[in-house]
Amino acid sequence: MTSDLAVCLVSGGLDSGVAAALAGREYRLALLHCNYGQRTEGRELQAFHDLADYFAVPEKLRLVVDLDHFRRIGGSSLTDRARGIPAGEPGPGEVPSTYVPFRNANLLALAVSWGEVIGAKRVFIGAMEEDSSGYPDCREDFFRVFNLAIELGTGPGCEIRVETPLIHLAKAEVVRRGLEIGAPLHLTWSCYVSPGPEPCGLCASCRLRARGFQEAGVSDPAGGGSVSE
Repeated sequence: MTSDLAVCLVSGGLDSGVAAALAGREYRLALLHCNYGQRTEGRELQAFHDLADYFAVPEKLRLVVDLDHFRRIGGSSLTDRARGIPAGEPGPGEVPSTYVPFRNANLLALAVSWGEVIGAKRVFIGAMEEDSSGYPDCREDFFRVFNLAIELGTGPGCEIRVETPLIHLAKAEVVRRGLEIGAPLHLTWSCYVSPGPEPCGLCASCRLRARGFQEAGVSDPAGGGSVSE
């Protein structure tokens, strides 16, 4: 492992937990979490701190940012309590109601700003193109272009690049990779609906997670169930 820093965007979910574990094999970790008015904000924050404790990240390298503008802008069932979160997964080519408009651009901009200040070399995000629920800001081309924006919009000497180590993996492959490297999957939280202690088991995120463990042939250490078609 180098002494270089990497800022990891950690929601507290399975994908971000595995991405952080992968980053920690090469870099010192600085973990960034954003509250944006999502329904499970408190539970996700708990998962973030649980993961930060597990990775022994010092307090000065943990940053929690409140992004209330997402709630006020609206446009997503994650932040608008008047809209229901649908059970099941979206159809092919459908952008689901849980998409938070341009969220990843906002999160990456924060990560790059912080990274430039603390001298980080990389920003890691657990985005996946194949199992992204159809979110347009999880596409590989988006991150490629964002890296160009970083190159053009940061100060002299900045070497930050966004890394997406899970971008081409399916959920079962993320589970297997996490198990291979000893990622703390038991500390992660994926549910869009339930604030705890148990996930709802019905939302798209719960179903994707459950299918990933099912197809990987292992049980979910965080207590998720199985998926029936």
